[in-house]
Amino acid sequence: MNIEFNKNEDINKQLVYELKTKLKKIHLGGGEKNAAKQKAKGKLLARERIEYLIDAGSEFLEVGAFTADGMYAEQGGCPSAGVVCGIGYVSGRQCMIIANDATVKAGAWFPMTAKKNLRAQEIAMENRLPVIYLVDSAGVYLPMQDEIFPDKEHFGRMFRNNALMSSEGIVQISAIMGACVAGGAYLPIMSDEAMIVEGTGSVFLAGSYLVKSAIGEEVDNETLGGASTHCEISGVTDYKHPNDEACLDSIRNIMSMLGAPQNAGFDRIASVKPKEKESEIYGLFPENREKQYEMMDIINRLVDASEFEEYKKGYGQSIICGLGRIDGWAVGIVANQRKVVKSKKGEMQFGGVIYSDSADKAARFIMNCNQKKIPLVFLQDVTGFMVGSRSEHGGIIKDGAKMVNAVANSVVPKFTIVIGNSYGAGNYAMCGKAYDPRLIYAWPSAKIAVMGGSQAAKTLLQIQEASLKANGEIITPEKEAELLKEITDRYDSQTTPYYAAARLWVDGIIDPLETRKVISMGIEAANQSPITKKFNVGMIQT
Repeated sequence: MNIEFNKNEDINKQLVYELKTKLKKIHLGGGEKNAAKQKAKGKLLARERIEYLIDAGSEFLEVGAFTADGMYAEQGGCPSAGVVCGIGYVSGRQCMIIANDATVKAGAWFPMTAKKNLRAQEIAMENRLPVIYLVDSAGVYLPMQDEIFPDKEHFGRMFRNNALMSSEGIVQISAIMGACVAGGAYLPIMSDEAMIVEGTGSVFLAGSYLVKSAIGEEVDNETLGGASTHCEISGVTDYKHPNDEACLDSIRNIMSMLGAPQNAGFDRIASVKPKEKESEIYGLFPENREKQYEMMDIINRLVDASEFEEYKKGYGQSIICGLGRIDGWAVGIVANQRKVVKSKKGEMQFGGVIYSDSADKAARFIMNCNQKKIPLVFLQDVTGFMVGSRSEHGGIIKDGAKMVNAVANSVVPKFTIVIGNSYGAGNYAMCGKAYDPRLIYAWPSAKIAVMGGSQAAKTLLQIQEASLKANGEIITPEKEAELLKEITDRYDSQTTPYYAAARLWVDGIIDPLETRKVISMGIEAANQSPITKKFNVGMIQT
């Protein structure tokens, strides 16, 4: 191995170490003091509940671990947006688990809590996954109610989704394991089955204090909406359990009796590890986001047996397309080539840039995968579409539109991994969040923005300088350097994968060695939802 490889390896392993360190902090939720309060009530913590619920030794693919990271500082922060979500296996059945974290503001709903819950429901609905809600929440965080209550993608959308999923036969089971107040009370009761834990679980539209204030009635919370009340008097809940463990055991028992899911028919054979050593990704992937590398070196460490059937290898070389398998699943891979390549016409093509021929190739490959019913995997390291008179005269907009059209209209499940740059319209063409990937995850090396930091900073500097000069200010070289650093630092902080993950532009940040697991679990989920739409090839064939 050369010095460059060793340097890359050190940097990438450091990024993964930082990722795992941040995750450990996130997993503490609201901290040890708040955790102790929950334990004193005889309750398991949110992550303990999930660990107890899922099958021993099985994988759990968390969605949105970094949601709200660095946000809500004035409110004391909101780790993971106060809710833990992810795909896990319960009694052998893959399902979506949504668990409120009562150590974070008593499980109250912040704006990003609603967005995260809706994303979890979206994944469940797209893949027809059963949903298990572990409810323990004080309801809407009132100081921010205007940002969570009335709009289309706010709190109420979750109950609408409850109703839609039930109508479509997607099983929903709720366990009331703590507070369940006001509008939030509809979530478990709109599920197909609801259970409640004695002594800790309660559900009501208004708590005892509000009841006293509203109608003058004095009543304690247990009498108002505890387990005995709702299992023996109102009939609101279906099962009563003495503790968290018994409640979770009951869910596992119910899940064990579910009928078999439908099958979309995606092809899978026995899984084979890549022949090339997966851990070498750390050394092969450059620490400098501007450097060249061979994307095939990455692909060969992701696909089974390192076997890849490349499509139109000599044409449109700034995008690599081809067929392979990941954990046994047949996949079509669309990946940006990061090294400079020479076309048959003798023209040099910059790495990471989408050219007309590459866009045309990718569009046709996507069409082929739709015809063959093969899921698509996008590996993003893209700086955008090629600009300039030659590209414009060559029809880059038309060819780019074909590719975007193909991505938008694709009916096979799509999975996106942002491994490096994700800039501008390249983000769209390579199936960014706006194009409905079933899952979208980023490596710690990812950068997501409308353009690269240096270009953006210089553009923003020109705008700011013009404004200052218009107000009569003199811009010295020192002042210009100070402004450029300030703008660059601010812009760079907004392009990190953590900034993106906090806002759910991506579903999470992963160690590159987890890429195969994410894609495999994603296709397994998608395989429970047969394709009912047809792919429109009209524009692509013109």
